[in-house]
Amino acid sequence: MSHKVRIHPTAIIEKDVVLGAETAVWDSVHIRCGAQLGEQCIVGEKTYIAYDVQIGSRVKINAMVYICYGVTLEDGVMVSAGTIFTNDQFPRAATPDLRQLRSSDPDDQCRTTRVREGATIGAGCVIGNGLCIGRFAMVGMGSVVTRSVADFHLVLGNPARSVGCVCRCGQPLRKWAPDEPAAPLSATCDRCARAYRIVNRVVTELPEAGKAVVNTASKQDGKAL
Repeated sequence: MSHKVRIHPTAIIEKDVVLGAETAVWDSVHIRCGAQLGEQCIVGEKTYIAYDVQIGSRVKINAMVYICYGVTLEDGVMVSAGTIFTNDQFPRAATPDLRQLRSSDPDDQCRTTRVREGATIGAGCVIGNGLCIGRFAMVGMGSVVTRSVADFHLVLGNPARSVGCVCRCGQPLRKWAPDEPAAPLSATCDRCARAYRIVNRVVTELPEAGKAVVNTASKQDGKAL
């Protein structure tokens, strides 16, 4: 661990945890063995991060977040207060005869979840397993995400459904219409003037003048909303 890391005295940091430079871990946080966090992360109070979880740099995790085994958060992700991740497709506490507790170790029912760079998850969300939340996507507060979310999409509700798209800076770009045209559309952010191309609700960031956009398309795990 870097000498620049800040750890509250009530936090529990198990062995083999990697914390990048300038990362801050606040009170009553528990980070399990083998978890890795990049540089300049913030982990809010009473958050739990399971073993071997992978977290990039400049990630904000607010208070009372539960991040289970099998979750990966890429760079620049924001996870707001009270969010819960899941990883067991068909959970049971005991064996079918109820005579033994089932092991908590990962098995063939354990599924992974990836939150791609720049995405935001609002407060009080529940994130299902075996899915991907795309680049710079936004999940509205209180949503229950059961399927993958496409890049730049805004999803809301229970279950979460795509209602539009947002800019890299977070500003809404467009609300989907029931009769959304299949022809290519263009959208420009009112806040930062970034430009986008939209074809059949696939949002592609256009390069700024003199610059190339790298890695604009992501591979989605599962069916996108």
